[in-house]
Amino acid sequence: MDSRLRHLSGLRYFEAAARLSSYSKAAEELFVSQAAVSQKIRQLEQVLGCKLFIRQGREMALTEKGKTLYKQVSKGFESILTGLNQITNEPIDGVLSVSSPPSFASRWLLPRLWKFSIRHPSIPIRVMTTCNDMDLRHGDIDVAIWQGEEMEDSEGLLCERLLEEPIYPYCSPELADSMKFDDPKQLLDCWLIHYESKCFPWEDWFKILDIKMKKSSIQWMEVGTFDLAMNAVAAGHGACLATECLASDYVERGMLVRPFDIGMTPGLTFHLFSDPDSPRRERIKAFSDWLHSEVEATLNPIE
Repeated sequence: MDSRLRHLSGLRYFEAAARLSSYSKAAEELFVSQAAVSQKIRQLEQVLGCKLFIRQGREMALTEKGKTLYKQVSKGFESILTGLNQITNEPIDGVLSVSSPPSFASRWLLPRLWKFSIRHPSIPIRVMTTCNDMDLRHGDIDVAIWQGEEMEDSEGLLCERLLEEPIYPYCSPELADSMKFDDPKQLLDCWLIHYESKCFPWEDWFKILDIKMKKSSIQWMEVGTFDLAMNAVAAGHGACLATECLASDYVERGMLVRPFDIGMTPGLTFHLFSDPDSPRRERIKAFSDWLHSEVEATLNPIE
């Protein structure tokens, strides 16, 4: 066996530091001191006879030789983890960690999650809300509900389409009564709510109706989250764009209406990402099956 494999523990420290671009973050992940990470990598560099990192500001950047080594080391560790996962499949019982965009979690997932808990009481769900890319192979998340269909580092992950819906305008019943809407152009006379994420572009909705929208000549407000927009619109402050799954509870409670039943397609799409080699794949399948059945029940309710 190649004598350099004696430094396998050093490669583990190197992989973490390279992936995180930081000795201190690698130390936190490995539960050791930063000095221990620095020492291990220095020893590895001495054995290999080359520099693996250079400091760039607060980050540790890989040298060209470091990049070459990291590419192969990360592949090797992936293969090892795949083998370990295949022989250490966890039982279906246990915690499952799920990430979701905040709006989808608060408006769709959490109000229905009790149904999953009744069906699978031995699988507690830990929900984390984020719009950031998730590392499903090395992080703490098992399943990522993702808006769109492209996520960084998704190669080799299982990607399932969960839901796709048209985008409609919504406003309060009071505003609809006062405006007596009969022409979509009337919305240009209302406050229009925009999202920082730019997932619901008013310009595109008006474009499908061949209506020109000049942002400089309309009243508009930009908010950071979907919930802020919904609360503002429900209070009578203009109109916003949304999908049925995100606005349905407001409609059911009589807080929102669609002034025009004109949906923009393609609309909002959510996908489900997971690692097919995860040791918790039985739990993931149980959760995935439930999600798909719940979406089907939502789209095709029993009369």
